[in-house]
Amino acid sequence: MQHSSPTERFSDRVSDYVRARPGYPASLPQLLAERCRLPTPGVIADAGSGTGIMTRLMLDRGHRVFAVEPNREMREAAEASLGNRAGFTSVAATAESTGLATASVDMVTAAQAFHWFDRGRVRTEFTRILRPGGHAVLVWNDRRLASTAFLRGYEALLVDHCPEYLKVVHRNITVDVLTGFFGPAGFETVILDNAQALDWSLLVARHDSQSYVPKSGHARARLMAHLRALFESTADANGHVVFEYDTRVHFGPLT
Repeated sequence: MQHSSPTERFSDRVSDYVRARPGYPASLPQLLAERCRLPTPGVIADAGSGTGIMTRLMLDRGHRVFAVEPNREMREAAEASLGNRAGFTSVAATAESTGLATASVDMVTAAQAFHWFDRGRVRTEFTRILRPGGHAVLVWNDRRLASTAFLRGYEALLVDHCPEYLKVVHRNITVDVLTGFFGPAGFETVILDNAQALDWSLLVARHDSQSYVPKSGHARARLMAHLRALFESTADANGHVVFEYDTRVHFGPLT
């Protein structure tokens, strides 16, 4: 697969992304309010906001959210679902150059997105737009790899059939990377439980929402045959498999 830039990787996957990507635990906004001293209402820049999954969660808590997303298709999907919500502002910009005013937000979130950013440039930008005492928050739904037969088989399937997978997966963001990003003020990490039950149709959509999954050709045919066999051998009596996640939340001030 060839993609000219990270911002274009998901352009042909938006409908699958909207339909089948997992949300974040309902307890996350309260965690951020308590641990990051986020006022209610607060002003948040959601960098790399995509189709608006994190944006929606924070809007539901009464915050004002600037959804910063460079990909037109993903941004338009967020606008279609959230455009009539009070507090929502769509921003066509990158995380490295948001165009937001200096010291204008209480928090910057990056949910399932930081691994696509230029780390040095984005740290400079986040520091610029954060108000004194404001926090940066990096969130990932980290799929468990071996807790069930389905998850063990799914990880093996990706490794065997998706050559880009291990190159771009967010697990390449190590503790050293996070330490370098947050700087001398340090950061905290909280892990929350999350899960997503999927029938066959939703499993295919969830699978295809990933930018490293082939969408056509012989590689696609082989991959889908293996996925179907895995589903049929591990689905429960209701015809569902479960993606279990550790939702990893890293947060701290940048100054």
